[in-house]
Amino acid sequence: MKDKSEVRLMVESGVEAQVAKIIEPEIEELGYRLVRVKLSGMNGLTLQVMAERPDGTMSVGDCEKVSRAIAPVLDIEDPIENAYHLEMSSPGIDRPLVRRSDFVTWAGHMVKLETRQMIDGRKRYKGTILSVEGDDLIMRRETVSEGESENFTLPVGEILEAKLVLTDDLIREALHRDKALRIANGEDIEDDDQTSDLNS
Repeated sequence: MKDKSEVRLMVESGVEAQVAKIIEPEIEELGYRLVRVKLSGMNGLTLQVMAERPDGTMSVGDCEKVSRAIAPVLDIEDPIENAYHLEMSSPGIDRPLVRRSDFVTWAGHMVKLETRQMIDGRKRYKGTILSVEGDDLIMRRETVSEGESENFTLPVGEILEAKLVLTDDLIREALHRDKALRIANGEDIEDDDQTSDLNS
């Protein structure tokens, strides 16, 4: 059974959910974690699969390895009626946050998020992650309006989608973490676009 903090809270619906259900076990068997599945109208129809290692890294080689594993499974299960282009990618620096542990990992950084339903008269929020306490996300507002407190709390289970905001601080920390992890893993430090494309 998965650790509560590692269960994906932000999940897909419709065809994207079918795809996620098919490929997530394959991805996890290889030792990676599924981040997100998204269908878009790019290049006719593109299926974007975002994944990462448990430590948050994802190299071009990793993307190719996962692509090779999930492509035949998708061909057999055939959840998408039309022809599509499969794009395997890393989450990137301004990544989506989909697990409780993601909010813990990126505490101190700014995030934009949307809730499933209205909370205190709004669904969209922007602020700095302070901490995760139980099932609550504690944040600090970027701008405080009259009558609002600087810090506020949102139930993690009510978050529909969340994404880090690209800032200089985030870029510096993401690059520092990535380099440290690659050195720890004994990898060569090279710049790459961390994306692999396969046609399906």
